[in-house]
Amino acid sequence: MNTILSNLKIQVNEKIYVKDPETSPLGKKIVEQSIFLIDEIGFDNFTFKKLGEKIGSNESSIYRYFENKHKLLVYLSSWYWSWMEYKLVFATTNIVDPTEKLSKAITIVTEKVTDDTNTEHINEAILNKIIIAEFTKTVQTKEVDQENKEGFFLIYKRVINRIVGIVKEVNPEYPFAKSLVSTIVEGSLHQHFLTEHLKTITDCNESVSTTEFYLNLAKNVLR
Repeated sequence: MNTILSNLKIQVNEKIYVKDPETSPLGKKIVEQSIFLIDEIGFDNFTFKKLGEKIGSNESSIYRYFENKHKLLVYLSSWYWSWMEYKLVFATTNIVDPTEKLSKAITIVTEKVTDDTNTEHINEAILNKIIIAEFTKTVQTKEVDQENKEGFFLIYKRVINRIVGIVKEVNPEYPFAKSLVSTIVEGSLHQHFLTEHLKTITDCNESVSTTEFYLNLAKNVLR
């Protein structure tokens, strides 16, 4: 799978950026270092001026790639979910048994992420930390309906609906497949956050992973 992933280009909606950052060394550097900086200081404190200082480039050069920092965060989110979709597809394509396929899919979208060495300029482990902490800021905005119409969240919704299809294979009679899967995917981000910061209100910890919780949930709901 790693060989295949290394030959694939992650696709992101072209309306999200002004210029595709994947097309130049500066663009890749903007993406790479924005991940480190957002992780370091948080999205609320993140600015293009600070990013420019970090990469040794004018603030104006960043605006040639992204209209604003919200669009940059949406880009990072879209990239993450597109990468996650590739992993999901390749890991489940040859699995015949629906229950085994669902377990694999849930594991992929809920497990702790490690860096993918096939993508040199993006550290997925750190990007995952940003998704855990900041993903809701990409959708919980006044512009969400318009951005949804423009396809900003298409990849994320596609990941959800791929797993919905597997749930329906496991139990065609279950009436809440979409709600279940969106709860698992978004809920896992929240559980990872609680495990890191608010440990007393989650059962997930070093001994019980977020993945174990959601595998148990799905098994009991769908049986």
